[in-house]
Amino acid sequence: MANNKESFGSKFGIIAAAAGSAIGLGNIYRFPCEAGANGGGAFFIVYLAIVLLMGLPLMVSEFVIGRRSGKNPVGAFKTLAPEQKGWSGIGYMGVVCAFLILAFYCTVAGWTIDAVGKSIINYYHGLDNATIQKDFDSLMNETWQPILSEGIFIFLTALIIVKGVTKGIEKYSKILMPILLGILIILGIKSLTLPGAKAGIEFFLKPDFSKITGTVLINALGQAFFSLSLGMGCLITYGSYIAKKDNLTSTAFMVCISDTLIAILAGIVIFPAAFSFGIKPEAGDSLAFVTLPMLFNQMAGGYFFCLIFFLLLTIAALTSSISLLEVAVLFITEELKIDRKKATIYSAIGAFLLCIIASQSLHDGTPLKIFGFRIFDALDEFTSTILMTVGGLLTVVFLGWKMKKSDFMEEYTNGGTVSMGLRKIMYFIIRYLSPVAITVILITQFIK
Repeated sequence: MANNKESFGSKFGIIAAAAGSAIGLGNIYRFPCEAGANGGGAFFIVYLAIVLLMGLPLMVSEFVIGRRSGKNPVGAFKTLAPEQKGWSGIGYMGVVCAFLILAFYCTVAGWTIDAVGKSIINYYHGLDNATIQKDFDSLMNETWQPILSEGIFIFLTALIIVKGVTKGIEKYSKILMPILLGILIILGIKSLTLPGAKAGIEFFLKPDFSKITGTVLINALGQAFFSLSLGMGCLITYGSYIAKKDNLTSTAFMVCISDTLIAILAGIVIFPAAFSFGIKPEAGDSLAFVTLPMLFNQMAGGYFFCLIFFLLLTIAALTSSISLLEVAVLFITEELKIDRKKATIYSAIGAFLLCIIASQSLHDGTPLKIFGFRIFDALDEFTSTILMTVGGLLTVVFLGWKMKKSDFMEEYTNGGTVSMGLRKIMYFIIRYLSPVAITVILITQFIK
């Protein structure tokens, strides 16, 4: 099928944009937390195997659907299954999922904006853990400061999106991703020089296979699924911008490797520092926004490292929010026939308003709850537990059982111009193994 719309201009641009979608706040502290709670090196080995054996085929699946159709997630399924309109529900699920994730994601990104501002004025200097924790808790109960920070972040995201694919998404991804990598390397080098760093590295990279349990396998599978941005429409959207000449497998492989590299570097930053200062690496939000600022206070050059760490978090959040907003924008432009500028404005305003509700639901004693969950937590739980997982499952079912095998092979091999020696294995994984694995994730989400 012809795809005459704007596309990525270079292989590096594709990888930078797609990797940016996958790489976000979850890579910087969610991966180290999961590794810390699930055996360190044992978790890392399992995670790496799952990324290559399961994440890669799933990413290829979404790229194939996006490029084959040349459409947004909804339009993609309408185009590939015109006689059965029910399949477009997968696309709608992806658009809704991306939009809801963006709403609560911008709340966390607002915290990073706030932390950057405080780092610039050296606010954290001399504060102890209890004081920083109290300050973070008070931020959760403020009204206007979070709204201002969230507004700044969504504005930056929209500013990039409105410029389009090559002049916006690709251009800024090619700038932001190397900066993110550079900051992580600087922090990693510093972390490795701390006393006791060796113990942290051994915990992270030296596997104890006796610690591999069913729980570790499931958690690693879930982390890989979340980390690679699968099941939320982002990769179908970006797939529609990939030129017919580009090799989908090598692109997906480079994205998986880049995503994993960032997660490894994050572990190298977190674990040596945590072991050096006696910090629990699974501390979550408190690790990033409370404990690490205290840690930086005790380090030589702490002001500099504190500032670049929160800049790192902001950039990581921005590279992901770009892809999330683009899902909604492309849907509006193609399905509702509204120009990109207006679509970006409408999407950004909608996400911002929902973000305000999400952030205000974090106030103590808030009435903003759904089924007992604060709206912020409900958005997180609903998207990660249901929409992403079900969307990913239905996507591989569609590709493996609804889409013609010949159509898949034609798109996968660029019309037979690219030799794919593993194409049969890839198709077998997509058709049989992936649905089983994702179903396991879905079931464990409900029984955990």
